[in-house]
Amino acid sequence: MPGLAGRPGSWGGLVLRVGQTFFAAACIGVMGSSLGFASYTAFCYLVASMGLQMLWSFGLACLDAYAIKVKKDLTSPILLSLFVVGDWVTAILSFAASSSAGGVVILFQKDVLFCRRYPQLPCGKYELATAFAFLSWALSATSALIMFWLLAAF
Repeated sequence: MPGLAGRPGSWGGLVLRVGQTFFAAACIGVMGSSLGFASYTAFCYLVASMGLQMLWSFGLACLDAYAIKVKKDLTSPILLSLFVVGDWVTAILSFAASSSAGGVVILFQKDVLFCRRYPQLPCGKYELATAFAFLSWALSATSALIMFWLLAAF
């Protein structure tokens, strides 16, 4: 399927990987600048998951850029199998981490009113980091589906 947008070694694939890397790094940066995030397990898990997402996506973005530069095709079944497994693992971890962090943010803001009672908590930063994580997950899930579709086409 040479015309499929987002396949490895294409401009679409590079844009997806750069987007994943950017949003994961933004999540880590915002959460890292939030005081007290390490006191909550969900936020620690979010940072760890986004760190893995950032490393995986950055590595594949570099591979895509190299493949574009030398005009190399990256759609061999062995490479696609590796991409499928890596993308699905990172997508599932990212979704779990984003969901758990989102649950904690909603708990703090709506249910127990921690954000109102303790104004020193950076609830806005927690929310922004969680939004960045969901955006990274959305792009990661898109890549995972594309890789699975390409592998199924062989």
